[in-house]
Amino acid sequence: MYYGIDFNKKFWIVTTVGVDYVTVPRLFMQILTRGIDIALRTFPRQQPSPNQEPLRSTPRRATASGGESRPTSAQALTELRLDSAYRRVPLGPDEIGESDCRFEFWDRDTETAFEVRDVSPYHESPAQTLSALAELIAAVRGKPIRCFGTMSLAVPGEDGRPLHIMEADQSLYLHPERPNLFGHERMMVGENHYPDVVLEVDRTTDVRRHKLKLYEAWGFPELWVEVPDEAPRPRVPRGTTIYVLEKGKFQVAESSRAFPGWTAADIHVALNEPRMSEYTAAILERIGTALGEREGSGPDDHPLLRSLLRSQRQRVRAAMVREQMIARGFEVSADFPLDQPDFATASAQAIANAAARRESPDDFVAMLRDASR
Repeated sequence: MYYGIDFNKKFWIVTTVGVDYVTVPRLFMQILTRGIDIALRTFPRQQPSPNQEPLRSTPRRATASGGESRPTSAQALTELRLDSAYRRVPLGPDEIGESDCRFEFWDRDTETAFEVRDVSPYHESPAQTLSALAELIAAVRGKPIRCFGTMSLAVPGEDGRPLHIMEADQSLYLHPERPNLFGHERMMVGENHYPDVVLEVDRTTDVRRHKLKLYEAWGFPELWVEVPDEAPRPRVPRGTTIYVLEKGKFQVAESSRAFPGWTAADIHVALNEPRMSEYTAAILERIGTALGEREGSGPDDHPLLRSLLRSQRQRVRAAMVREQMIARGFEVSADFPLDQPDFATASAQAIANAAARRESPDDFVAMLRDASR
């Protein structure tokens, strides 16, 4: 093994299995606190060993008796096949919360983060758009959908601390009470509920080569991989691919399981439209209605839509009353009877009775007043 210091004062480690670098203080601290063998072992081989075990479909905690364990860091790094789309950044466990590094994957054994090079509005836009679309579906459904945006997804080690961390571009929970993330900095596999949908945006990278196997191994139920229309020279065709977990393995699906009937093609259209089309709006309404019917909820259960629907119904009833009064020869203002305090609180039946039984506007108002007492 040979050592040398580069011009950026980083310590190069050259071995027969590869080249890596780390700052001099970090290497010395690893040697002093963890031992020379541990420090040097933090630079893994780039090729799997013959005895290396494949990633499991469902991660399990390691047991004191030597039971099944989660994928090792070497396996994770092998499966990710990280390439020039990422930078390797030295990052210790205690530095994660303080770092501005936008990483895709972090490994505790090597104290290395793999930082995405492409952070641009075009990469961020699909995740923000999906959040807005989910809010509209939730409104029609009558129950909230929680979007966590860029969210840390972690697998804990034996000590309960994160062993590996991935960053998703968007994470959606159809049932906001389920995440149980309060008091946690990140979603922990085996401790918190999985998101119903995770979105990964591929603009210059390829999740299929990098992170797909880990999402599968960690048991995430549904993953969407979006290659935006604005992606310059993408490595894979533009479009949305839906992966759903079946018996521990990802299968490509034509439509979403979490959002029934929403096809990959229509999701891609919705995520890339400059303005929402009537076509997409109709799909969102259909999906929200289907989810609501399944759970016994609807637009009236959403506070804003309930208020809007109530206002619209009042305007329709007010127009009916005005037409009846005008037909009887009375002059009424354009605001009548919306300008009457009792009209807003009166039931539909009380309004219909007052309009049918009273001939004058004054009689109508008096009857509404009596009904509201």
